[in-house]
Amino acid sequence: MNFIVNYRNFIPIREGLEGCGYAVYENLWNPTDAQLHDCEGYLIDMFDAMKRPWDTLRLKSRLRQRRIPLIGWNRDAPWNKGAKRRRLWWFRKLRVLDIYMAHSMQGASAFSADARYLPNAAWVSRYNLAGRTLVDLRDPQSYRYDVSFVGTLDEKKYPEFSRRAEFFKELERRLSALGVTTWFRHGKKMPLREQIDLIQRSRINLTFGAACDDGPEKSWGLPERCYGVPACGGFLLSDVRAHAKDDFQPGRDWVDFSSMDDCVGKIRHYLTNFLRAREIAERAHERVFHEHAYEHRARTMAATAREWKVRVERNIAQKR
Repeated sequence: MNFIVNYRNFIPIREGLEGCGYAVYENLWNPTDAQLHDCEGYLIDMFDAMKRPWDTLRLKSRLRQRRIPLIGWNRDAPWNKGAKRRRLWWFRKLRVLDIYMAHSMQGASAFSADARYLPNAAWVSRYNLAGRTLVDLRDPQSYRYDVSFVGTLDEKKYPEFSRRAEFFKELERRLSALGVTTWFRHGKKMPLREQIDLIQRSRINLTFGAACDDGPEKSWGLPERCYGVPACGGFLLSDVRAHAKDDFQPGRDWVDFSSMDDCVGKIRHYLTNFLRAREIAERAHERVFHEHAYEHRARTMAATAREWKVRVERNIAQKR
């Protein structure tokens, strides 16, 4: 069995598919007949597909002849800021995708009759305990910071993150007045080892805002950080995300905040109740490794592709 992935060299999903036993071909706009043989699905980057309409339509025709589904996975839903309006229009109008998968189901039915929720995940071959144990992380003396965040905070270069930058400036001011230690930095190029060390040396790891929020309504989807922090054993405190209830259980392995005041209140609560925070972090860690790694996403994608193929073949048989 094989799968074709034309998705900006997205290594985690390739590793996930290979972990499921698939041979993976990458970045093929014109696959050979041999590569299409025994192919279960073709995952395409929607934004590249929109930029190459004729190549995409020719590819779709070849795939349809072999009953191979063309799958799009939208991790920038719902506002698709990188796509021009006219390109989005033709992509929706022609229903190019056989299967549309997204980390947010806002507007999902516009892209395909078969629309599925497929959230982000943890890249567990990189984001993990890195030699430490959950028992190690129960030691209160092992922490350097009370609260941290590392991510895009350069609002001049990335204006879509201006609200996030303003939030952390105000939060830092409030927490400093309470004697809470913080580490909020722009760290787009922070080395992996340093990222994990920061997560594991911070009692509380925050997430607030995402590029996909840059629109009239906040995205329902969870950023990768919501899976990566627990994968490293960190305690995560997130802004409210509508899809959180689909992936975690609030109060058991998920904690969120709805406002600045709520965020400050939750920080004070979980700094005071350190062991409770660790219980939640450990359950979240377990859940991520059981349900929210990229191999789980690959398994879901492959199963959806097989379902699509069975449905198409059944419809063809009924018409004969």
